[in-house]
Amino acid sequence: MQEPSDCLQMYFKGRFPVNQFIGRAYLCQGQLHTPLSTDNLEEFEKFVMFFLKAIDFAMHDPRYYFLIYNASVLYWEAVRPYLKPGFRYCLIPSLSEIVKALNQTEEQDSEWRAELMINLLECFLDASKMKEAEEFSSTAAIFIKENAPDKYSQIFSLMVMLSSILLIEIQCLEYEYEVQKLGTKIMTYTKGVVEAQLKLIKNLELTLQHAVRLGDPNVIQVVCTTQWNLCLPLLQHNLHQHVRKPLLSVADVLEEIDSMLILLRCQVHMEVARIEEDEDRIEAAIEHLQKAIHLDNNGQYQEHLRVTFNRLRLCTMLYRSPERLEDQAVMMIEQAKKGKQKDNVRKKRSLLVNAGLALAPDSFQVVLDSENEAKVSSGKSRSQISYLSAKAQHHIKSVEKVDGHLKCLGNENDKDRIRLWADLAKVARKQGVWDVCRTACRFCLLYDDTLFRKVTKPKKTIFILNWVIDYSISPWELKEKIKIYFSGIELNDHAVPPEDTSQHPTGYVAGLSESDPEWKTYSLWIKYLSQYAMENFQRAAEIGEELNEAWIVHNAVVYVLNYNKHLITAGRQREIIEYLQTLLRAIKNVGHNGTVILLMLCNALARGLILRWIPKPRLVEKKKIDATTDRNRKAATKGPEKANFIQFLSICEFALNLTTRTMPTDTVPIAVRQQIIATWVKAKQLHQQQIGLQLVTEEENNDEAENLIARVLIGLEMYSCNGLGLMDFTVPSLSQLVKLALDCSWSDSLVELQTLTRLTHFAYVSNEYEIVMTCSQRILLVLNYLLLFRPENTMRQEMLSTAVCIQGKSIMANLSGKKHLRVTASKAFVQSARYAGEAGNYSLVMFAARQFWNTCLPLIGSPYDREQFKEPTEVILKNIIKAESKNKQVRISNSYY
Repeated sequence: MQEPSDCLQMYFKGRFPVNQFIGRAYLCQGQLHTPLSTDNLEEFEKFVMFFLKAIDFAMHDPRYYFLIYNASVLYWEAVRPYLKPGFRYCLIPSLSEIVKALNQTEEQDSEWRAELMINLLECFLDASKMKEAEEFSSTAAIFIKENAPDKYSQIFSLMVMLSSILLIEIQCLEYEYEVQKLGTKIMTYTKGVVEAQLKLIKNLELTLQHAVRLGDPNVIQVVCTTQWNLCLPLLQHNLHQHVRKPLLSVADVLEEIDSMLILLRCQVHMEVARIEEDEDRIEAAIEHLQKAIHLDNNGQYQEHLRVTFNRLRLCTMLYRSPERLEDQAVMMIEQAKKGKQKDNVRKKRSLLVNAGLALAPDSFQVVLDSENEAKVSSGKSRSQISYLSAKAQHHIKSVEKVDGHLKCLGNENDKDRIRLWADLAKVARKQGVWDVCRTACRFCLLYDDTLFRKVTKPKKTIFILNWVIDYSISPWELKEKIKIYFSGIELNDHAVPPEDTSQHPTGYVAGLSESDPEWKTYSLWIKYLSQYAMENFQRAAEIGEELNEAWIVHNAVVYVLNYNKHLITAGRQREIIEYLQTLLRAIKNVGHNGTVILLMLCNALARGLILRWIPKPRLVEKKKIDATTDRNRKAATKGPEKANFIQFLSICEFALNLTTRTMPTDTVPIAVRQQIIATWVKAKQLHQQQIGLQLVTEEENNDEAENLIARVLIGLEMYSCNGLGLMDFTVPSLSQLVKLALDCSWSDSLVELQTLTRLTHFAYVSNEYEIVMTCSQRILLVLNYLLLFRPENTMRQEMLSTAVCIQGKSIMANLSGKKHLRVTASKAFVQSARYAGEAGNYSLVMFAARQFWNTCLPLIGSPYDREQFKEPTEVILKNIIKAESKNKQVRISNSYY
């Protein structure tokens, strides 16, 4: 090869004549770089370059057109290695130029031109350049039909394939569009939504079969990718068995064509392995895991695959016990997982306890016994206080044993042990073995204190903590199960002295000193348990923030709000204000999984900040203070107060902005919106800012219904805030507000009733009795569409009782000596008592009874009138007894809580 190369170099260096030999020299130069395989693209590019130079030279003189034909034949013989799927795209630029040159020179060998055209179309199809293929096929088909009819069947079949490929791709797009139309409904997992998704997946299975028959690897990969995307939402534990067959088809087809979608193939095999494992087909699951391990080239799932493969391998060891303690724990946890619901709880617990003992033989049982009351010894004293103190000391002493666990182990198998403790906690939680769950969490969280918090490099931190994502609930959230309900006390509540049932001599005064050492020990322990649980919720949010996992932060927020609901209801949000601030910061940084939860968090935090600034009610005579003294006091506190007002006002406005930015599929319930509006209006009042409320707008928009309701609620809260010794709002007229409320389309009947009831009250206070009657009639109209007499409608019944009572009082205020109006008012008070009795509200029943008695008093002198009021009086007495009975039941149930 060296001699021809030297000769060509000498030829090109000399002064050669411009004739056909220049073209021949270029062809020879190109043949020296003939590609022998697809491995060396550089040589192929040199080959193409010299051949295209020869063609370009020949194009300028008709005498040398024969060189173009010769170049096309030599080119076609040399590019044979590239005529295989996945490499044809390399030929498109050069082959296009050759076909174009032959067309321009009107080469007489039409059969040859047709052959090259067909092959160029195949190259377009192989490269998935559908637009170019469609444009080229139309012109090529006309030429072949006229000049080479024998080859028309080939071009026609390619055109059919092109149409089929385009049709398949359009079908894939249509299926994806159908899923997009479902929107956030997918996350609801209702029966109709799931069935719609499964129908699309089934249709796509037929499309995949069609694509396999066509044999085009690219279109097969498109269909497989679409199928995977459709299956993703259904990979939940209770649904993934429905997508086993489609995923198996995807895995097999991609394996047959040796697809380069390595990551997709790895993920599909991982999910199929999980499905097979859940169906107890362990051998099949191991087979798919081995394929996934082989495909995990970049090691993205290396740790997960290693742990899962080891776990399944241990499941196949029926008659051998593994040597490693960690492997023994794995086997026992797996056995506990496979236990059936009707299995004995003691058997499940035994397996879980043994797994814990395998992981911590020196300390697990001691820590587990911290909750075992049988181990508590109160000494000679038999008092309940002594017993509670001993219980607290026993728990504290037992839990201290966990601190030395890691010192014995060192850093051996840290990652495996973290997973095993978390897995043990998860299985114990699912099976309701709470003491094992809490104990496993304590051991798991040791690694948070010794590893996670000491790591300074962010990347390393995320690498260590990523195991959390493999679990449906993080151990930090599981620590809420350390809950102090086993002591009969709710989270963050204070210890309650036990009821003293012992007999005492006459003159004994019951009492318990706060300085009593035993009671102090117990109280501090209860406080510590609450603090420990709250710190773990807070830590869960911090971990979610570090990992940028919104669901972890969301779960932490839900737990904090749920377990502190009694505090929030009682207006004690200030006790958990620091935790709420941490949660809001985390949820702002990582995003939220639900607008409603975020609004509830904002409202709880804002209320906690506001409450300390709301002055307590004062007597009227104490309101008149010296104006100068008042101004001095305001000036002294203006700086810090203003900063605080701006803080909770900004939180309220952030929440209100969320309600206006929510998508139609993520609408905020009116009840939640009402709470944040009430807090915002109070914040405005404390900050001494008026609210410019425009009840009537000229322009309408799509959200007009929501805007109308919001304006009604804002106006109502402004009325509620006035007359409390703070700045009074400039409020709209009550008649306008009522008219707007009556025109609204309410989606929540409870909020509608509450709004109308409050408007009725303000109308009565303002002596606008016509508005009182209007609102009362509307309330009774709403009543016809509601199921009132159910336990869950207690609040609704209370509001109805209040509204009807106000209606009766309004009638009495406009009596003007008319006897029939007095009778009408008495009927209203009877109806009020009936609603209050159903609600179990004793105070409302008694208030209605008092109003009824005062109304009837002038008429009871007549025997006829007394007879007329006999039945209503019996109704009131029955409802007094009913309300008292319900109150008694509530008190008894609370005493056993």
